[in-house]
This record gives sequence, structure tokens and C-alpha cells, in this order.
Amino acid sequence: MNRSGRRSRLVALLTAIVTCVGLLSLSTAPAWAAAGTITEFPIPTASSTPRGITAGPDGNLWFTELNGNKIGRITPSGSFTEFPTPTASSGPESITAGPDGNLWFTERGGNSIGRITPSGSFTEFPTPTANSGPEGIAAGPDGNLWFTEAVGKIGRITTGGSITEFSIHKKSSLPISITAGSDGNLWFTEDFGNKIGRISTSGRITEFPVPTASSGPRGITAGPDGNLWFTELDGNKIGRITTGGSITEFPLPSTCGSSAGCGPAGITAGPDGNLWFTEFDGGNIARITPSGSFTGAFHIPTRTSRPYGITAGPDGNLWFTEQIANKIGRITTQ
Repeated sequence: MNRSGRRSRLVALLTAIVTCVGLLSLSTAPAWAAAGTITEFPIPTASSTPRGITAGPDGNLWFTELNGNKIGRITPSGSFTEFPTPTASSGPESITAGPDGNLWFTERGGNSIGRITPSGSFTEFPTPTANSGPEGIAAGPDGNLWFTEAVGKIGRITTGGSITEFSIHKKSSLPISITAGSDGNLWFTEDFGNKIGRISTSGRITEFPVPTASSGPRGITAGPDGNLWFTELDGNKIGRITTGGSITEFPLPSTCGSSAGCGPAGITAGPDGNLWFTEFDGGNIARITPSGSFTGAFHIPTRTSRPYGITAGPDGNLWFTEQIANKIGRITTQ
């Protein structure tokens, strides 16, 4: 065989190898994807913009409709009931189950904290600070509800409706989500402050800077390992912080979403002992172990859904809100 023939065979061989490697990469890339069944349930009210979601004391899932100005309830089988808030343009944002057997939620536009009974009866409590922009809310270890305010405050409300506010050191920190920690304190994210905050039930605040600059910490939850886990919407990472304030960050795999990043938003502890989070830009529901291993991304059928809030349901599944698709999603992994 002449030199030209050998060169042609070599080129063909190299081309075949590159092609095989490429195909192998394509076949192994979805290893980030995982087997799971996602079911989507369209919300009756159009363009309602579902945001927060929580498991209720009645065995159902409860969620907020930011633009629909309603509180929604969905049964594990997918049946909806919607309750219009008393205040027009109230903008309900986050929701949580309270220690009194009711559901408590923030009204970003209505500047109030709302309470709804499982039967659908409302009560609203205005915050002392005007235009405070209530955001996240969580049940505290002291029997009260704790919430964040966009004006740079953390609020505490008793089940009777008495509100106390505590100012964060930097007014423009924009606290977003809040959760109860294993240490008896409340922990919250600061979007503009790029910090994780801790507040005692007596109101003492301590802040911990996130290592990644401008990471946009958003959701936060207590993990099964006794630590706090949070999402970095702009940093495209999942963060873990010990109750002592030590932070570890885990960059999301590059295959999980669009070229702009996955934009992790909501996060919750799952029934399987792992942490589950929504990828706002990636259109996935993903999972990370307490040791920091990403073990699966579940692709939502509606790819441009913009999933936001997520919670563990009473049925052993994960439930989430789809902000743009205007749906509630359920993911079954068993």
C-alpha cells in the first residue's frame, strides 16, 4: 500500500475513534439523568404563577399563586381547590404548615402574613413595617412562625398574630428563604448580601458570607445530616453550611441544564435521605446526597416550566411548582 493509501486508512481510523468517543460521551452524559416518573397537573387559574409549596396537616399539598392571588390545594391524586385571598393583589409568595394546624403564608404585595385553615378560612396580619415585602416563612422551634422581609428584616409572628421584627445588619441584603435548623435557630438566605444568616429565637443575628461572589443564595432547608443546605441561583451551586457556620459548595454538573447554568432555586429534604432541588433555568428536578454527590436530574416534560418551590409530600413523593408552565408537578422515584 502506498503512502497515500496508508494516510487514508489512518484518517479513517482516527475519524472512527473520534466518532466512537463522541457517541460514548453522548451515551454517558445522560448518566446525570435518572429514572423517575413526573406527572404534571395544570392549575385551573391561568397564569397564576405558582411559587411556594408545602405539605399540609390534612394530607394534601398547599401552594401559593403569586399572580392568581390565591392559595391552592391539591390532593395526592391531583384534584385542585383554590381559595382567593381576601386582599386583592396580595401576591402570596411562600407557605408553610404551622404548629396550630393551619397553613401560614407571606403576602408580598399585600404586606401581610396570611393564615388559612384547611377548610379555607382566611385571616391576614399586616406587618408593622410598610412595604416590607414578606418573602419566605417557616415554623420555628419556639411555636411561632418566622418570615423574611425584603426591606432587610426577619419577622416573628405568634399563632395569635402578634408580630415582632428584627433588623439585619445590612438593610439591602434581601433575605429570601428561611428554615428551622437542628440547633434550635432559624437560618435564612440573603440574595443581595450573598450570605447565610442565623437568627436565634430571641432575635440575635449572625451572618456567614458565601465563598462564591454574587452567588444569589435562594432556597434553604434543614438536611438529614444536621446541616443546612441552600441553593445558589446565580452561582449554579448547592451549598452546605454547618450549624457552626462552615460552608462547603458543590458545583452542579455541566450537563444538568442550559449553557447559562441550571439556576438551582428551591430545595427540600427528601424521604430517601437526600436533598432535592429545582433547576429554575434547567427545567429539571435534581438530587444531591448529604456527602455532596449529584445522583440524578429528572427532566420535567414541560421543558420551559421554570420549576421553583419543592417539598416532600405525605405520599412519599416530591411535589413542586412550575412557575411558567402554571402547573404542579409530582415526581415518583420508587
